[in-house]
Amino acid sequence: MWILLASLALLGVLSVLTYRIMIDVKPRTIRTVTDRRHQSEIETLQVRLMEHVRVLSVSIGERNLGRPNALQAAADYIRETWTRSGLQVSEERFDVEGHAVANVIVEQPGSVRPEEIIVVGAHYDSAPGTPGANDNGTGVALLLEMARALKDTPVARTIRYAAFVNEEPPYFFSESMGSRVHARGARSRGENIVAMISLETVGYYSSSAGTQGYPFPLGFFYPRAGNFLGVVGNLRSRALVVDFLRRFMAATDFPVEAAAAFQWIPGISWSDHWSFWTEGYPAIMLTDTAPFRYPHYHGAQDLPEHLAAQGFARASHGIIAAVRRLATESKEAP
Repeated sequence: MWILLASLALLGVLSVLTYRIMIDVKPRTIRTVTDRRHQSEIETLQVRLMEHVRVLSVSIGERNLGRPNALQAAADYIRETWTRSGLQVSEERFDVEGHAVANVIVEQPGSVRPEEIIVVGAHYDSAPGTPGANDNGTGVALLLEMARALKDTPVARTIRYAAFVNEEPPYFFSESMGSRVHARGARSRGENIVAMISLETVGYYSSSAGTQGYPFPLGFFYPRAGNFLGVVGNLRSRALVVDFLRRFMAATDFPVEAAAAFQWIPGISWSDHWSFWTEGYPAIMLTDTAPFRYPHYHGAQDLPEHLAAQGFARASHGIIAAVRRLATESKEAP
């Protein structure tokens, strides 16, 4: 009997510790309430975001190495959009199976701690058979607008905006991922990446009960309505999860949930942040949770009309403000 009681006690202690470390990451802070000025900014942002999504998913459509001309068209659109915004654009080129591909990059140097780099990334390819409005036209649209919105903001840390190629299968979790090439190169150059933020499928929100699913065991701890932005990190990135949450929650009242979890839990590592974890950098994913919520994930109906445009814009407005704060303010203790 004493063995059973001891085992139950140990299980209870481990459960409490797991909850405190992985789940209980939201800081206690006063939320910002969206006012008229913010609402006007969000409405303008919504128009711009959805225009980018429509170009990527409708005008260009499915974009991957199965359709190399479309993949190149997406890269061209990203470069041309940033160039029109007055930004200096570079490309990180490499070959995959005889095809030349590129990550498209803009760098905004920091003025106080330029050696500290915040990488904000989103993949611009789509999975085979899908136009990729949400996955990941939304992430790319936010990346484009973030760089434009912050370009004249004096930043202490360097911000590197990176549109990555080849995140989707068959290159997922491979050395041919654009983010893997970039993270590996950054480590070989000795770069001090203090935060990597992956923008992954951020355009679908619903307040209806039962719209949100989870991998086991996370469903015991989070809401059943898919109306929130998810902030996901591994255990080593817990401090970054908390730091980003603090900045986001100070900037917007948009719902947010977060976890700093074991990488083996399904979904935790499913984007470009994995590449940076592999090199030992702190990294997080911002997401609407993709297949755990979005009914058109990796499907032919992943189109702009199925997105929650207003929620997408509200979340994006808060994300832009949070990144601004991460780049301009001192790091706070978790």
